[in-house]
Amino acid sequence: MFQEERYIVISADCHGGADLLEYRDYLDPRYRAEFDGWASTYEAPYEDLKGEEGSRNWNSGRRLHELESDGIVGEVLFPNTDPPFSSAASPGSQAAVHDTDDFNRRWAGLKAYNRWLAEFCNQAEGRRTGVFQIMLHDIDEAVSEVRWAARAGLGGGMLLPGAPPGSGLPPFYCHDYYGPLWRACSELGVPVNCHSGSAAPRTGDRPEDHVLLLLEMGWWDQRTLRHLILGGVLEHNPGLRVVFTEEGTGWIPDQLQAMDNFFDSMHATGSLGELTHGAQVAGALSLRPSEYWERQCYVGASFMHPAEATIRDQIGIDKIMWGSDYPHVEASYPYSDQAIRLSYAGLPPSEVARQVTAGIDPATLPAGAAKCPAFAGIVNGSAQTRWGDNRKSQDPPG
Repeated sequence: MFQEERYIVISADCHGGADLLEYRDYLDPRYRAEFDGWASTYEAPYEDLKGEEGSRNWNSGRRLHELESDGIVGEVLFPNTDPPFSSAASPGSQAAVHDTDDFNRRWAGLKAYNRWLAEFCNQAEGRRTGVFQIMLHDIDEAVSEVRWAARAGLGGGMLLPGAPPGSGLPPFYCHDYYGPLWRACSELGVPVNCHSGSAAPRTGDRPEDHVLLLLEMGWWDQRTLRHLILGGVLEHNPGLRVVFTEEGTGWIPDQLQAMDNFFDSMHATGSLGELTHGAQVAGALSLRPSEYWERQCYVGASFMHPAEATIRDQIGIDKIMWGSDYPHVEASYPYSDQAIRLSYAGLPPSEVARQVTAGIDPATLPAGAAKCPAFAGIVNGSAQTRWGDNRKSQDPPG
């Protein structure tokens, strides 16, 4: 029997953005003529950004209605539609900056997105909180945008772009470069968001490139955690909060254990052999890696799978935030009720954001649920493997 009490469900991972031409009103007037030319040749990279499906990203009334019908009353809003002069599909990694003009155009485009986002969130005040975008190629500009976003009420925090090889950016543990950004976020209580796919380098548009990106993006996402912890970013900024979203949760205990083992070995051996290279790094850290996670890190567990619920204690129950990934093709919408009940069935009510005492029989799920990774290996026709992003690409693999 279900409990009479019901829980407020908030999705920690939703996506949205303006219709392309709508960004023009939010763009610095100096770039509007150039934007008109750029927009005339732009084509949306995914099918779910086109036509009637695309309006889920920017139609406030439709969005509220569909989320409410799915049992969701609040959302953290990540990017989805491409801002003006975008170098890659949002929220993918940013391409290297070619010159000052390239930076200025792209930065103006991201600022236009952020200003649209603030207004869009205000249309459902208290029910939407937005994640704003920055570029890392000018830290002073990035810090100014962090301060603007905090004043504008974008409480979802900052989306951290990747800094992979080829980006022209130093790694995150270069404190002299990134220090002002980390300090600003910490001072203002602005969360730093690492979203699946945003850290991996883009290698090309061949079908093989897309497959390898799917297979390798997890490694790049996890690399960010290693850099922030072992690189001393969390040590130097104890008030910084970091969220890893739509990256799964199964990797977290293994990564923390591996870093703890390495950390402990570097201390226990007295810096012998190959571990000599790590003694200085370990000596600069006052906590074990898993303790930094406990103090400062969280996970946006998009379409959480039942298998992941079994390791919740290893991650930290208070660290896990469920997400639906609306409006992506692989989102749990419109089956979020079933997804939550399936994933959290039998767990103590105090641990979950939804009443799940009865669970659900997978045989009763509709065929359409197979699209969501929450049902991987459970519903007939579903994938056996959870992918980071299986949105329909514009061009089918050839």
